Amino acid sequence: MATTMRAERFYADTKSVVLEDVPIPEPGPGEVLVKVAFCGICHSDLSLINGTFPAQRPVVTQGHEASGTIAKLGPGVTGWSEGDRVVVAAGRPCEQCPNCRRGDLSNCLAIRLMAFAYDGAWAEYTLAQAAGLTRVPDNVSLEQAAILADAVSTPYGAVVRTGKVGVGESVGVWGVGGVGTHIVQLARLVGAVPVIAVDINPVVRDRALELGADYAFDSRDPDLKDKIAAATGGRKLDVAFDAVGLKVTFEQALDCLVAGGRLVGVGMSAESPTIGPTSMFGLTHRQVLGHLGYQNVDIETLAKLVSLGRLDLSRSISQIIPLEDIADGIRILEEAEGNPIRVLVQP
Repeated sequence: MATTMRAERFYADTKSVVLEDVPIPEPGPGEVLVKVAFCGICHSDLSLINGTFPAQRPVVTQGHEASGTIAKLGPGVTGWSEGDRVVVAAGRPCEQCPNCRRGDLSNCLAIRLMAFAYDGAWAEYTLAQAAGLTRVPDNVSLEQAAILADAVSTPYGAVVRTGKVGVGESVGVWGVGGVGTHIVQLARLVGAVPVIAVDINPVVRDRALELGADYAFDSRDPDLKDKIAAATGGRKLDVAFDAVGLKVTFEQALDCLVAGGRLVGVGMSAESPTIGPTSMFGLTHRQVLGHLGYQNVDIETLAKLVSLGRLDLSRSISQIIPLEDIADGIRILEEAEGNPIRVLVQP
């Protein structure tokens, strides 16, 4: 094996993205070295580059939606073999907070995020904790497996864990790009009805209908609230998901909830929405819930759903670019060129 690899490096002081030759890392106790097959480009990666998210390290390799094969086992690793096809978890427990000290690692209070707190997978190889790996079924492509580690698992966590969407509940999704598209699919999968997609882009709205939405409305339509009420028999929405994170989308989604409804904020920005008068917020018993991430077991659940044909991700990979063209991939997502669901990097 060579001693160096190609990797993207983000320099926080200059906010620059460069490709460099860096040493191939050596797996420590409990770790494995993974040869990266594919890694997604996520809006949170862009948020680090543009400064919306503060940098945690002066220099870091980005990319946190990775699949690949195990290249080397670290000391003490059992149950895995070189060549195994895996998805890498996008975070590590701190092992020091009160929850971690009592063994509740899945609810770590200071989770260390891949590509922010430590090096990610826009590189030929990446390090991973063996305890955070998920085995990829033989009939699931590594392309689709890569996006399970955020682009699909974060929506799964939003729908199932935070939103607790029940069979027969009405759901609205604001923004049906990479995250919102999968919220639509998963809400339908768990039995939500109707599922309503809301977006400014007519092409994206049509795609949402093809992928499982019952209705698709323009967020700029002055009659949007009335149309949602009509589609839900006058009740409005039980659960709304804001996959954009802007003030306007957050407040519009909140305004379309039934009394007692739940708004789940998934998208992120630097904007600050309001819940309006606290008197009305209390009277309507509405809930506003923030959501980020997933539990590692969610990746395994999703891999089973894909393997058994219950969840179709065949349209989720919009484009694959080589690592050397990472700047183009970032631009494509930033400019929404071609309305991508997910752009993948292939080292």
